[in-house]
Amino acid sequence: MLRSLAGAIEVCVTVTLLDGLVLARSAFHHSMNYRSVVIFGKAEIVGAESEKLEALQAFTEHVVPGRWEEVRQPTRHELLYSTSVLSLPLTEASAKIRTGAPNDDEADYNLPVWAGVLPLQLVASNPIADSRLQEGVVTPAYIKNYSRLGKTQHH
Repeated sequence: MLRSLAGAIEVCVTVTLLDGLVLARSAFHHSMNYRSVVIFGKAEIVGAESEKLEALQAFTEHVVPGRWEEVRQPTRHELLYSTSVLSLPLTEASAKIRTGAPNDDEADYNLPVWAGVLPLQLVASNPIADSRLQEGVVTPAYIKNYSRLGKTQHH
């Protein structure tokens, strides 16, 4: 797939985050609360070594802030021959969001059926150390205290 993208071909990237199950009084009106984005554009390979390194650092720091400074940096071979980085200008994008309570038919509001929203979220659990971790290496605070809450939720 990445080799195909090297030719600057048209791509579509879709990301959806599920925020909750919307449970109505009728099966017909069940729904989901979500945030979704669709991006169209021409992806191109980032070829310059410095740009690739900058992109990998930005990605790593976005996923786990503080990690980049602690890990071994990519070797020149890893960076040039084993890693592909793509650039995708946002030439066309659309976002769709659904929030709120169920929308039942007026007559269904009198039914003795529980209705509401069951919120869902992706949260980190306790870290599991690698079985080959050297003795004395402790779990860093940025891992122990890891949380995406507040960073990605914009309700």
